[in-house]
Amino acid sequence: MPSKDTRSRVVAKAATWRVLATADTIFLSWFFTRTIATALKIGLTEVITKIILFYLHERIWEKVNLGMQVNGSAYRESHYRSIIKGFSWRFFGTIDTILLALFWTGSFTKAFAIGGAEVITKVILFWFHERLWIKVNWGKRTNGESPNIASSIDT
Repeated sequence: MPSKDTRSRVVAKAATWRVLATADTIFLSWFFTRTIATALKIGLTEVITKIILFYLHERIWEKVNLGMQVNGSAYRESHYRSIIKGFSWRFFGTIDTILLALFWTGSFTKAFAIGGAEVITKVILFWFHERLWIKVNWGKRTNGESPNIASSIDT
């Protein structure tokens, strides 16, 4: 059975991803609108919508064994799984970004430019984020055990 993440681990992953992704959204929004106020509106609104969406995305992927590799008596996520998760998350994230950018700018062109650029930047950033979190043991359960609290980072 694959290791399961505790809810607090999923919340921590969502929060760290959101900091990284919000900075990217604000930069791209500024780049395409040339208005820092609009960029901040788009980026800061996304904090709320994306944390909720990311949490739900992670919980769904907990139930999917695609790309899990046996490593001794435990399972671990393959690079393939991280890539597929990145693309599935980006699909929903891009729709959210486009809708928020359209709301704040009123421009389909700017909204699709911001969303389109994020497809590239966010998939790359998400992959690195996932690979880093795979190395963190905090909040993981294996085979029904309690989460590993004593050893928070795998060295």
